[in-house]
Order: sequence, then C-alpha cells, then structure tokens
Amino acid sequence: MGPKLGERWKMPPLIKIYEALGAVADERVRLEDEQHATVLSSDRNKTYRVEISADGRTISSNDNASYWQGYLGYPAVAVMLKRGLCQVRTDIISALAGIRWNELNRRFRNNYGRTVEEVMRLVEQRGYDPEVVAAEAELVLLKVSEFAPLRGPRRALVAALIRPARQP
Repeated sequence: MGPKLGERWKMPPLIKIYEALGAVADERVRLEDEQHATVLSSDRNKTYRVEISADGRTISSNDNASYWQGYLGYPAVAVMLKRGLCQVRTDIISALAGIRWNELNRRFRNNYGRTVEEVMRLVEQRGYDPEVVAAEAELVLLKVSEFAPLRGPRRALVAALIRPARQP
C-alpha cells in the first residue's frame, strides 16, 4: 500500500535540493497564482505542475520523484523556495545556475554522489566555495523537513496532464 493523502512527504535526497536551487537560479519556476506553479526541467523539455494549498502545507507534484518514488521532488521544493520558505544566499543561487541536471544524472546513471561531485567541481571552477554551497543546501533540506509538508492528491494533477513516464 502506497503513501496516503495528508501524510508527511518523505524528504528528498540532498541532490534534489541542489536541483531545486538550480531551478530557482535559472528562473524555471513560474508561480501562476497562490496555489499553482510550473517548473521547467533543466533541459526545458518537461514542464512539471505543482499545487500547494493556501497555507502552503499540502503539496502535489507530477514529477517522477514525487509521483513514483514517493519523496518530495525538486519541482515542489523549488516552488516552496520561490514562495519564501526560507531565504537562500544569492551567491549560492548563482553558483548553481545553468547546470544541466538531466544530462549529468544521465551521464552518471543516476549515481547522485557522482553527480554532486561533478556539480561541486563546476561550482569551484566558477569561483564559489563548494563547502558553503553544501552547507546552504543542507540548511534548505532542514527547513523543508521542519516545515513538514503534507501529500496532496495525486490524481488532481495527473488527471489534467499526461502521467510521468514509468521508471525503467
């Protein structure tokens, strides 16, 4: 039996926080109104829908992680950040701009540890301190966890859109 409506979301792996910060940096998060948003994938080939209740606590998203893996995906986290869940240093946002997450995850066969290593190498090449970036990402994950978002309905988003592709 899968997760239920109103249960707390499982927290994402730390890499999803980096991806959410990258989405904010690249201005791929669009707040349509108080409860609806869209987030473009890093290659801009997919559009994810995120719905948030008026109080911000209940979240639905049709990204693969949220839909199939059962943890809060980066699009939902990006929307939470865009809506002001917590302040993130502007230099951290800048450090994670323009990263091709989809391409890196594919190259490293979804080995998130290797993907983060490569991202940190890029961050350092750009003149940012990887330790500071990592500490900020961990702080964001802590804030998301403390906020304890709840699962919204799966079907509400899926009925209006094509379901995400099945994981291989």
